[in-house]
Amino acid sequence: MDPFEVRMQFVQVLRKLNASQTSISKAVSFALKYYKPCGEDLWDCIVEECQKGSINARINILHFLDSLCDQSIKVRTAAQVTHSTGGNEQYLDYVARDIQKIIDSVVPPGREGLPNVVSTRQILERWRSMRTIDPDNLDQILVRLSTRKREDKDREKDKEKEEKEKEKEKEKDTHSPGASRKRTQLPKNEVLRRIEEDRERHKRLRERRWVQPISFHNPGAQQLLTFMPFTEKGDGEFELSIDIEFENDWDATSDWNEDDDEACREENALCLQ
Repeated sequence: MDPFEVRMQFVQVLRKLNASQTSISKAVSFALKYYKPCGEDLWDCIVEECQKGSINARINILHFLDSLCDQSIKVRTAAQVTHSTGGNEQYLDYVARDIQKIIDSVVPPGREGLPNVVSTRQILERWRSMRTIDPDNLDQILVRLSTRKREDKDREKDKEKEEKEKEKEKEKDTHSPGASRKRTQLPKNEVLRRIEEDRERHKRLRERRWVQPISFHNPGAQQLLTFMPFTEKGDGEFELSIDIEFENDWDATSDWNEDDDEACREENALCLQ
């Protein structure tokens, strides 16, 4: 296929995306297959569809990107083992470069973006724990998401107050209570479909939450932890999974305090009984 046909077919695949693993796997396979001839064009399609699609379509694209990043990492590690050239890891660079633009499209300001906030945070936190993207950049986006969520809630409260005041004024003038209370709502079948898709997405995220990245850089090395070299955050894909897991636990552990002293005394008392 020529690049134009590839682009058109990929756009159709993106527009048919849903929460099912089959749909996402089909889009991921297509993106990986045609990366070398027209990877940048495919990425432009992803960004464009993420900006102009419906709110449900945008969160589907974000979950597709989550699977695409996972597969790109697997292709890269397999290429390192066989000493071949992968190339699909460039999708990771595209995601890291345009992550803020994508999140702004998936979670637009106002009431419209509220349904996508929880799923978006879950994916970003998973990317941070897996080191898919620089954790410092993701921290900034997560903080901005939390701040914007509070701002949106405050803005919505102010709008509701204004609407109530306008309704009271119109009720006094027309004597027809609730005549102006018209809000654009999603059809019932769209709401039910969104609930089912969210359930499917959250189930898949729970299944993958505890999976730690595995380094295949030196497959012939000793597997005992005492023989493994020290690695740091800056080592990227060469960072050992045990180090990543330790850093995640270390970040989640609080400083030593009085509760820890009390727990030690209770355990010592139990030992002496």
